[in-house]
Amino acid sequence: MPAIPAPLPDTAALPAGDADIRLIVTDMDGTLLDDAKRIPDGLWPMLAELRRRGVLFSPASGRQYATLHRQFERVAEGMVFIAENGTYVVRDGVELSSDPLDGSVAAGIARTVRRLAAGGADVGAVVCGKRAAYVERTDEAFLAEVRQYYAEHRIVEDVTAVEDDMIKVAVFDFGPAEHTVAPALAPFAGTHQVVVSGEHWVDVMNRTANKGTALRRLQRALGVTPAQTMVFGDYLNDLEMLDAAEWSFAMAGAHPEVIRRARHLAPSNNDAGVLRTIAHVLGL
Repeated sequence: MPAIPAPLPDTAALPAGDADIRLIVTDMDGTLLDDAKRIPDGLWPMLAELRRRGVLFSPASGRQYATLHRQFERVAEGMVFIAENGTYVVRDGVELSSDPLDGSVAAGIARTVRRLAAGGADVGAVVCGKRAAYVERTDEAFLAEVRQYYAEHRIVEDVTAVEDDMIKVAVFDFGPAEHTVAPALAPFAGTHQVVVSGEHWVDVMNRTANKGTALRRLQRALGVTPAQTMVFGDYLNDLEMLDAAEWSFAMAGAHPEVIRRARHLAPSNNDAGVLRTIAHVLGL
């Protein structure tokens, strides 16, 4: 395996305008979105030009499909959404792939989170199904966090009694998730993925489910190679998809492990790093 090049300080060090890119995949929070959770205004005309060139742009996020579709509603036709950290991939309302979680596992995680909360931890579970996300906490502070990522969510009395195809359980911790939630969910790590996906979030999924697996399936379906794929990410749930692309970029300020694994470094999300990099490499 060739050595991974040292991270580049900025897009200016990259060759400009001559890359054969067919697929661009980007994480959302901390990557495409700025810290105020805004999509850069320049993305919309760029997407029109990418489409004209035959380049597919795909958001890949821990966010729910319904949330991603709403964010990109004006350009959603033909776009592939890699949702729920790769556990649910959809194009034009048609499921391309999914990796459902066993219901007993989802219930066990929810009960673990209940015990954490009963012990004083400020945490809450979001049990993610294909139709909606389900929560038991009803306080506005928690629901405000849920609404950012789960446009289609429902408050239920008992998340373990819901009938849906569950694909992920996300746990929000008002404190650092690596310190409280991740250790509490460690017993599930023997059989499932327990991924710290943000400062306050931990996701539990099947071992086979991640953004990289979803991306490789998409590449095969499209006939696109890793050399024709550009990927952007900033956190630990982006690692596998960075490995699936030769044009892999960590954002400035990304988690140190992400910076180590990526081939290149892009400007920060607050400096429109995704757009600047695409424009430079593709000569837009």
